[in-house]
Amino acid sequence: MHALFSSQTADNATPNAVASPGWIALGVISVGFHLGLIFYGLTPALVSRPLHMALLLPWVLIYMAKTPFQRISGWGLTLLGVAACGYIALNEASLANQYGFIDTHLQMAIGLFLIVLALEAARRAIGWPLPLVALMALLYGAFGQYVPGAFGHPGLPLQSMVGSLTIAEGGLWGSLTGVSVGVVAIFVIFGAVLNAGEAGQGFMNLASAVAGRLTGGAAKVSVISSALMGSISGSASANVASTGAITIPSMVRLRYPRSFAGAVEAVASSGGQIMPPLMGAGAFVMVELTGTPYTQIMAAATLPAVLYFLTVWMGINAYATRHDLQPIDASEQPAAKEVLITSLFFAVPFVLLLERIFNGGYTPQYAASIAIFAGAALLLVDVTLRFSIAGFANRLADAVVTAGRQIATIGAIILCASLVIGVLSLTGLGVKITSGILSLSNDLLWPALLLTALACLILGMEVPTTAAYVICVSVAGPALISLGLEPLLAHLFVFWYALLSTITPPVCGGVFIAAGMVGENWLKVALKAMALGIGLYIIPLAMVANPDVIQLAFNPAGALLDGLKIAAGLTAISFGVIARKAIWLRIMLVVAGAAVIFIV
Repeated sequence: MHALFSSQTADNATPNAVASPGWIALGVISVGFHLGLIFYGLTPALVSRPLHMALLLPWVLIYMAKTPFQRISGWGLTLLGVAACGYIALNEASLANQYGFIDTHLQMAIGLFLIVLALEAARRAIGWPLPLVALMALLYGAFGQYVPGAFGHPGLPLQSMVGSLTIAEGGLWGSLTGVSVGVVAIFVIFGAVLNAGEAGQGFMNLASAVAGRLTGGAAKVSVISSALMGSISGSASANVASTGAITIPSMVRLRYPRSFAGAVEAVASSGGQIMPPLMGAGAFVMVELTGTPYTQIMAAATLPAVLYFLTVWMGINAYATRHDLQPIDASEQPAAKEVLITSLFFAVPFVLLLERIFNGGYTPQYAASIAIFAGAALLLVDVTLRFSIAGFANRLADAVVTAGRQIATIGAIILCASLVIGVLSLTGLGVKITSGILSLSNDLLWPALLLTALACLILGMEVPTTAAYVICVSVAGPALISLGLEPLLAHLFVFWYALLSTITPPVCGGVFIAAGMVGENWLKVALKAMALGIGLYIIPLAMVANPDVIQLAFNPAGALLDGLKIAAGLTAISFGVIARKAIWLRIMLVVAGAAVIFIV
């Protein structure tokens, strides 16, 4: 049994590692379960969502175990957790009639255990910060009646609180978990299938063909490839590790400053979380929270994402005034035939995905399921178009293990965040925090925006982007909407600022990874990353000042006009911050750029 399910740590569980048969089988089950839900039809939430949790437990508690104790305890927790989740799924009908009120000691024990298990799974997946936030929320729910003043609550019976979080369609089994089960998991599988084949090489080849021979070509290849790769991975860290392994050595070889090389990769990879279609799972959570169709969110997010990458591109041009940024040598450019062939590995599934959504009228998850089968078929051939069953089996095994692990990590995050949202809903704390924001901002929009941005930065330092977005928008979103912001604009604003910590000290995950890969002091990399990624700080405010920029689906002319205006302003600001010019000219450029965005 140990050999069948031999454990790998999160650090050494690389896509190219050979997984044991047990993990491959579990990956197949996880992928089959989540795809099956799409084609099977409606499944009760108290069946599909507990089974989703049961499937993620082995990955988080055993596969990612780093010590013998974690592995042994992981086995015990997994077995008990699968039994507890199975109890919920098997007794779905009777539990639904209890309306979230526990009436037996067994149910209370199972409910408390599931809460503790969700906290521990998140802790092992991503560390302490998010579980601590959830624990504080749970303690507030249990003892908030002793909190004096406006932030106290009348009190919740333990049977009602635990029941609402564990045996009803709230808390652990709420709508956020439904998004993880029915949408996020499908797009994670889609990304895993593409990455197991030649799609990643296709991204790199296309980027090299488009930008390799330009000034700062190696850096611009990083921008394009990271935007393409990020559109399916949705993870800044994974993006840095995958594309950075190619682009960073290329930049160093061309004698780009090491801090600059690391900064380019960190900034470009962070943009993957705002680039449709995946957006780090944020787009699908946004669908649930706003009730806006996925296609409209994708359209709304596209222009701001393009503006972000355009700003990074112009920042590279500005750095070219300081350093001799050479293009990639022609001998290192991929041949046109190679670009064409490798591009098909991502173009075919992507085109099919978009065609099924926009032309076929299918839901995003159903369209992605069809695209998954197309991507899996392409695993039959390699980059030379040579057919190989053995190669197909290896690539498919890689895909299902990667998908199982990534579904588990995201699922653990969302389950833990769901506890926070559940307590906010039960206690009314979100409404009280919203009132506090309105009071501090004196009912003025721009101070409220800055307070929200600060809250997003602080929370984003401690928890992943999607979790930071969910928690921040739950407490600050209503305040922004009450001050006149459109709901979708408020959500995009919060989501963008939840990304700040990827490049902003003191906690900047993307920078840490890139600095380690390039062998440079992380603070030097972070300072250059903040300059290159200045669009991340300005574009959310520009969206508020120019709301038509997110109306591409309804007012394309107005959206493009606002987009051009913001692009002009960002270009001036980027050159003013980075380019080697007289100080008075740099100040003028920054002021002029800000004026174009916020006044004109």
